[in-house]
Amino acid sequence: MFQELKDLEVYSISEELSDRFWIEVVKWGHFARDTVGKQLMRAVDSIGANIAESYGRYHYRDRLNFLYYARGSVYETKFWLERARKRNLISSEEYADLMERIDRLLLKLNAYIKSKRRQAAGALGD
Repeated sequence: MFQELKDLEVYSISEELSDRFWIEVVKWGHFARDTVGKQLMRAVDSIGANIAESYGRYHYRDRLNFLYYARGSVYETKFWLERARKRNLISSEEYADLMERIDRLLLKLNAYIKSKRRQAAGALGD
């Protein structure tokens, strides 16, 4: 049975996270949005974009590469979120909530990558 991309939990979480960050970043002043905000939004949007791109790839190794890019974007998002906190662009409470959501996404993404690696090993006879 074929699963739609939108039905993948890891993809849905990444979409929710992107939308949540957007709600915060659009409140910031021009300079903050233009510096930290743009970088933060590119990083968080890249998570879901790379998951989506992996979903459209035929070869297992291609799929895994894009999932690894998504994982890298998770870490970049954490970096920019930390900058936002240290520069007083978000509250400590908002920071804690967003970081918890990112960490949950990272756990789900790592599990998804692990399952795809197992599939690849089985298909490739590794």
